[in-house]
Amino acid sequence: MSTPIRFFYRGAVHEVSGAPTTQTVLQHLREDLHCTGTKEGCAEGDCGACTVVIGSLENGRLEMKAVNSCIQFTPTLDGKALFTVEDLQQAGGDLHPVQQALVECHGSQCGFCTPGFAMSLWGMYLKSEGQGCPSRREIDDTLSGNLCRCTGYRPIIDAARRMTELPRVDFDREALAATLRGLQREAGAVYSAQGQTFHAPRSVDELVAARAAHPQAVLLAGSTDVGLWVTKQMRELTDIIYLGHVEELKSVREHDGLLEIGAGVSLNDAYAAICARYPALAELWQRFASLPIRNAGTLGGNVANGSPIGDSMPWLIALGSRLVLRGPDGERELALEDFYLGYQQKDLQPGEFVQALRIPLPRERVAFRTYKLAKRFDQDISAVCAAFALELDDGVVRQARIAFGGMAATPKRAAAAEALLLGRAWDEAALADAMAALAKDYAPLTDMRASNSYRMQGAQNLLRRFWLETRTENPLPAEAVNVFA
Repeated sequence: MSTPIRFFYRGAVHEVSGAPTTQTVLQHLREDLHCTGTKEGCAEGDCGACTVVIGSLENGRLEMKAVNSCIQFTPTLDGKALFTVEDLQQAGGDLHPVQQALVECHGSQCGFCTPGFAMSLWGMYLKSEGQGCPSRREIDDTLSGNLCRCTGYRPIIDAARRMTELPRVDFDREALAATLRGLQREAGAVYSAQGQTFHAPRSVDELVAARAAHPQAVLLAGSTDVGLWVTKQMRELTDIIYLGHVEELKSVREHDGLLEIGAGVSLNDAYAAICARYPALAELWQRFASLPIRNAGTLGGNVANGSPIGDSMPWLIALGSRLVLRGPDGERELALEDFYLGYQQKDLQPGEFVQALRIPLPRERVAFRTYKLAKRFDQDISAVCAAFALELDDGVVRQARIAFGGMAATPKRAAAAEALLLGRAWDEAALADAMAALAKDYAPLTDMRASNSYRMQGAQNLLRRFWLETRTENPLPAEAVNVFA
């Protein structure tokens, strides 16, 4: 029996039945609810015109996050709250400070992208209570998923500052949290419509059972990739198993010298936890996709997807991370680099799924860096992503782990370069040999992002950059050798 989708919308609990399981939130807003403030620009989570804010209970706490409604499926709203640009209007018709600031600072011209900007700014507004004016870095990060072809961004950035100077408008978090608590289900639910089924387990045990019963079902976490299967590839997904309600997959904890991150932890929350231990990852965190994508996507999903150009895998492999897999026979652990057997091929047994990642905590004498080469600073897929972790003892390399994305059919270690470095002084001669050895480790392809020669030269130069920053004598600060592409 199908269970209707229930979520909080425009001041009341809204129920949906009969809509396709792969109907996007944007489609539901515009076509069913005739709520047309939210716009479709790209249908792939890049332009931000469709940005909405989703309220959900995460481990009992209310979280408000801006996401792209064009790639989120309507059934994922069950038990949550949906806010659109129409919700910003105040009693009596007054503008919200976010809207007023955009007006005063001339932050809108044609207006098509403005609702998305307004919702991204509102998401920041909710987090900025009592914190004063946001920094330029915070503003840029907030707006990283919103594109505008008219204003040149400067007026919108001005509006982000101005909105905090206007009289504050409070948001009743407690009332919303209480409403959402009343919408939570004690057990998993199944929603069916038009020959499609959406399974929403609430525990790992229910997830294992659903996976065993429906082995061909698509596992859905943040929908940042699967959403495009529907909106761009026009694929028909008959069965979906949604991981977003399994709280056990959303834990972050330290134990036995490891940081364990559940597969359901969002990319943004996962990177926040990791960067607190590895500050060298802060730049990659900022450059990984956009904030709405990081709010929706999960680290476990990024790893399970296994894209050769995914930005998480190189540094996870370089640090020696391991996967916890769960299936009908219990848990299984293996090194992340052993998980990828070939292009889009993984070491997954029938019924298994990624349950968690275990990342070694920082160790003394291990120099670690990661770098990304892409055509844009924000929201761009890497041409090359590199990660290096060398254990140095009095300037001698005792252990070397080097991994690249974008250089092979899978995220892959540089075995030949690593072997040449072991037991040698970390000097320019060793560097030159390791750079040359990369040509034995990889045969990169040419595509729209970069040529094979660019990729190889870029990979070699990133290794040199790592040496410049970590050499024993006269190391250079990162900003002195920063080479964004």
